[in-house]
Amino acid sequence: MSTTASPKRATTSAMIASFADPGQRTTPAPFGHALAALAERDPRVVGLTADLGKYTDMHVFAQAHPGRFYQMGMAEQLLLGAAAGMAETGLVPFASTYSVFATRRAYDFLCLDIAEPGLNVNVVGGLPGLTTGYGPSHQATEDVAILRGMPGLTIVDPCDAVDIEQAVPQLAAHEGPTYLRLLRGRVPRVLDEYDYTFRLGEAAVVRGGADVVLVSSGLMTMRALQAAERLAEHRVDAAVVHTPTLKPFDERTVLRELAGDRLALTLENHTVIGGLFETVASAVVRQGLGIQVTPVALPDAFLAAGALPTLHDRYGLATDRVVETVLAAL
Repeated sequence: MSTTASPKRATTSAMIASFADPGQRTTPAPFGHALAALAERDPRVVGLTADLGKYTDMHVFAQAHPGRFYQMGMAEQLLLGAAAGMAETGLVPFASTYSVFATRRAYDFLCLDIAEPGLNVNVVGGLPGLTTGYGPSHQATEDVAILRGMPGLTIVDPCDAVDIEQAVPQLAAHEGPTYLRLLRGRVPRVLDEYDYTFRLGEAAVVRGGADVVLVSSGLMTMRALQAAERLAEHRVDAAVVHTPTLKPFDERTVLRELAGDRLALTLENHTVIGGLFETVASAVVRQGLGIQVTPVALPDAFLAAGALPTLHDRYGLATDRVVETVLAAL
């Protein structure tokens, strides 16, 4: 008697799974461990969350420093208001929730309680861009666009665990407010294979290349590096410029790499509206470079729900799709 295997169906776990590739090196909860380690050295550091400690890796800090952890419940405005009060007393708070809640629900509190007085509050936003399959209610595809216009706010979009581990102490040392697009759970380790160090406010040329320049941020730097390896098989030499700090933006480094006759693309885990592409494009226009920049970004739309690999392929963030885009542009 023969049987036919049923098609494999995506499960709920697949909708919140890590974006790491099968077999890729990862680090569990790099943000939580980095924050706990920082707190060992700096007694001012405290952690808060809005009922999402486990899902923003803040639970690691809570276990290590229970007396310096504050569970605020499902009240994002209270979360940021309390963090502002703590910063006023000299503490260094890290406040975590999902990016959609930090930006859509609590914008006014972040703006007037934290950014306007220039307080050292570090907002940690989980599930940025397309890092969850739970549809528009949880996909913060427009968080950078919402926050870029806020004066004095530093925005960091890390590529991997290496970026996160190095960014956390620098965010704490930074005097003003920050927003970190958190990668949680089992986060890939990519940048330790390159001569790279995270420096707040600086871009870095991670890989050189003569034919194409890929300017990327967040997890799309991982995809840009993967795409560059595959493009080499097509005799295309691609450079990768990683821009982990989206605001303030390191125009000098990026524009220096864009000057010339190489094909230029931006890659971001964010809507094409108001993020890395428009940041780069505006800098190009202001400096009169006269070059075309092609975006690889999410569409200006509410996205579907589903498994992350399927969604990344559908919306152009998968490595194969990046390679196709570059080859088509060439």
